Amino acid sequence: MASPAALLSRPLPDVGGPAQPLLSVRGLTKHFPLKGGLLNRTRGVVQAVDDVSFDLRKGETLGIVGESGCGKSTTSRLIMALMEPTAGEVIFDGQTVGPGGLSMKEYRRQVQMVFQDSYASLNPRLTIEESIAYSPQVHGLSRRTAIERAHELLAAVGLEPGQFARRYPHELSGGQRQRINIARALVLRPRLIILDEPVSALDKSVEAQVLNLLMDLKEQYGLTYLFISHDLNVVQYMSDRVLVMYLGRVAEFGPVEAIYAKAAHPYTAALLDSRPSMDPDRRRTEPPLSGDPPNPVNPPSGCRFRTRCLHAEDVCAATVPPLAEAGEDHRAACLVHSPGSGHSKAMPHAA
Repeated sequence: MASPAALLSRPLPDVGGPAQPLLSVRGLTKHFPLKGGLLNRTRGVVQAVDDVSFDLRKGETLGIVGESGCGKSTTSRLIMALMEPTAGEVIFDGQTVGPGGLSMKEYRRQVQMVFQDSYASLNPRLTIEESIAYSPQVHGLSRRTAIERAHELLAAVGLEPGQFARRYPHELSGGQRQRINIARALVLRPRLIILDEPVSALDKSVEAQVLNLLMDLKEQYGLTYLFISHDLNVVQYMSDRVLVMYLGRVAEFGPVEAIYAKAAHPYTAALLDSRPSMDPDRRRTEPPLSGDPPNPVNPPSGCRFRTRCLHAEDVCAATVPPLAEAGEDHRAACLVHSPGSGHSKAMPHAA
């Protein structure tokens, strides 16, 4: 049997080949109970994530976008197994994550996460090299080998080990701390990295440096990214495919070029129209979307977007829209794209 050092010296093999998705999410659901009253009874549930399913291909970057509160970060924490789902499953390279499948220790060896708050993610009592070297030691590497690897990764993320290894998190800038978090995520040689708003707390010049670093590291280490952000321009730059969420559900899913060229879901179109433009002819005087997302404790029936949609009809309140085909590898949860749905703009059923 190979030693822990030997196991951690190389990436794990590609079990199912390039055709098998690296990550498959099936029916992922998370409802948070709301308790109150004299007996602390459940008075309702917050439907944070509701029946989310998608595949993440090996070597790609999948961007997840949506307004605040749409369920992006909850989805990432469910995938990372930082919280228990209400329903659904996560499959990693053909193996179900959890009892009877891929063990949590092995899963965490292959999947790592970079969080939004670069300072809260680091232990203020540990030096930078100790923070990066901690997880390899948990997995069986000697302290000396783990420290050596920490220094290698510091250099890989553009920080001179001799200058930064013995510093503490409070001595670094936000951009430098995020580079440390990226190095820490890479130290176990993972195959998938979940990036939850990794640059939203950084100023634009530092943001560009970190994004370019992520692109370089992806190619260098053969990584797959799940990139979560509210910044549509960043997602367009980073992603191969995009998943748009609204009120806990998938609204649209497809190639980044197709979605940004011609969004199939009215919510996605409104998000794209909300981006600032330097072109005076394209500047808007009115917001593309009015109102706030409905209460996730009591979401609208049928299509959850119908209360803010210009194309809503009576059928939208009665029918939950499936993810219908809107193009090649492109799907949208809108009845307009579901043949025979009853919407006035939908195509009739094929004969």
